[in-house]
Amino acid sequence: MFKNLVTDIFFDLDHTLWDFEKNSSLTFEKILVEHHIDISLQTFLEVYVPTNLAFWKLYREERITKSELRYQRLKTVFDQLGRNISDEVIHSLSNEYINHLSSYNHLFPDAITILDYLRPRYRLHIITNGFQEIQEKKLRNSGIHHYFEHIVDSEMAGVKKPNPIIFELALEKAKVHPQKSLMIGDSLEADILGAKFVGLHTLHFNAHGDPEHDHAPIIRELKEIKTYL
Repeated sequence: MFKNLVTDIFFDLDHTLWDFEKNSSLTFEKILVEHHIDISLQTFLEVYVPTNLAFWKLYREERITKSELRYQRLKTVFDQLGRNISDEVIHSLSNEYINHLSSYNHLFPDAITILDYLRPRYRLHIITNGFQEIQEKKLRNSGIHHYFEHIVDSEMAGVKKPNPIIFELALEKAKVHPQKSLMIGDSLEADILGAKFVGLHTLHFNAHGDPEHDHAPIIRELKEIKTYL
């Protein structure tokens, strides 16, 4: 479908190549025990996962700061679970989470296989809303940094996806026209609608079980990319 149209592919990182939920779960398994917080991991994650997504949406929309995101997502979860955790411990957990998250390096199934398949055929890049200080570590520690020519993050761009500025910066760095470019990501709002607005082709990796839509072709496994490229 995109084979004869596209020269450059832009990937999202978290929830698309890098298995954020799995790595995040392993990080919390470690730091909750180290801080002697007696909550089962499953109980914690049942509240944390949707809470984190909601706060990331606020962060994406410039409605909260990075520091507010890091604090409020944990404070909200502990409050909902009826646990009185001090601000000192919450800030410590927040820092430890960032410090340890990139030490876990699980990728989605077939991530390496599909990158090996694509690299000889296309130029590959990353556009991510993640924090600059840990995205580089995630890419290097998981062994996929070398696949990508340009890595553009929201702190570098000064805005977050779906703001068109971050896509325009990535296109400028890659020196490629949007009609020759494909964005692959998990977020319908940030990755797909954001990239389409700038004129990129799009492919939605539906990692969250989002409802069906007509905004872009949908895949549920990375290996399905071969159907389109």
